[in-house]
Amino acid sequence: MLDLKNPDTYQGGVPYAALQDLRAEGPVHWNPESDGAGFWAVLGYDEIVAVSRQPDLFSSAFENGGHRIFNENEVGLTGAGESAIGIPFISRDPPSHTQYRKFVMPALSPARLQGIEERIAKRVGRLFAQVPLGETVNILPLLTVPLPLLTLAELLGVPADLWPDLHRWTDAFVGEDDPDFRQSPEAMQAVLAEFMGFATALFEDRRANPGPDIASLLANTEIRGEPAPLRDFIANLILALVGGNETTRNSINHTMIALAENPGQWEMLRADPSLMTAAVKEMVRFASPVIHMRRTAMRDTQLGEQAICKGDKVVIFYPAGNRDPAVFENPDRFEITRPLRQHLAFGSGAHVCVGSRLAEMQLRLAFAEMARHVRAFEVVGEPSRVRSNFINGFKRLEVRLLV
Repeated sequence: MLDLKNPDTYQGGVPYAALQDLRAEGPVHWNPESDGAGFWAVLGYDEIVAVSRQPDLFSSAFENGGHRIFNENEVGLTGAGESAIGIPFISRDPPSHTQYRKFVMPALSPARLQGIEERIAKRVGRLFAQVPLGETVNILPLLTVPLPLLTLAELLGVPADLWPDLHRWTDAFVGEDDPDFRQSPEAMQAVLAEFMGFATALFEDRRANPGPDIASLLANTEIRGEPAPLRDFIANLILALVGGNETTRNSINHTMIALAENPGQWEMLRADPSLMTAAVKEMVRFASPVIHMRRTAMRDTQLGEQAICKGDKVVIFYPAGNRDPAVFENPDRFEITRPLRQHLAFGSGAHVCVGSRLAEMQLRLAFAEMARHVRAFEVVGEPSRVRSNFINGFKRLEVRLLV
């Protein structure tokens, strides 16, 4: 029986065929847990949207278990049992969640981001210039990892050369099931201590010298008239790092694989750059870089003809919703000219990703640069994937960019 909680289920990639079989039985499926009471796996597009748009009924609040498949109120935000990390606003319900978003959104407004597209384009150019064309390379450290992290460094107002540390910390936070990222509890505690030192110094500096960057906004957030504590600043900083990094990075990785398998799509895009805006939405839909989000039912209800009881864990699976044939025709096909329909990879409802436009911008600029130089993509060997039920990502992806 397919266990959607077991990270080994995703080691060979998201099992789309098995998800399709489950969804054919019904859009809401009961998944037992070896270490818990079990959960409702939501696999249908409409049902995922219904859960996402009713935060009063389906809670992501920390005290109710949080937004991850494990119980955050029992094991902590990163599953490491730490107590110094507070509650990120993704693990809050409205109105607190809404208040935090209002503080963050100005940092991503067109006025604050003035000129950022040009800066990202130059950044892409510098990174791509270091990629040896026609040779087999692991594309992650050369392009797909540093690009979003350098953009994040700019938004946070921290030095650009800090990106390797941001990368290492982010992998540790989301990689609780991957032995390469969590070698031991002692190693994880050392990473946390290192990050805590960085975050505490950043918090104190931005409280004393606030600026227009996201770190300043998070450090000076006030909820119900009270300054947000350091613990919550640390939690929201982790959220910014993970959210601003993993989606962009892995959408680029997945798209390179898709273009290697569908060379005609790349030829079409190179021939008509005006297709890029729609193409990036298909890239993110097809990639579905975040696998799940969790909610908890706050009262008895019904979803997809299933009776849901108060207190039940409800887990929405974005890759399944993004391949729902009731919404997307030929959903397993990568089509850059697909008619626009809102995909679920950035979430939906109150918790929709605040940085989605910035992520799309980075994809558009990255592939626009490659379109000027790369004739075709070739994947070499089997990619190394992150062992995770949360991030649909890669640790190594060897490609040849053919000219």
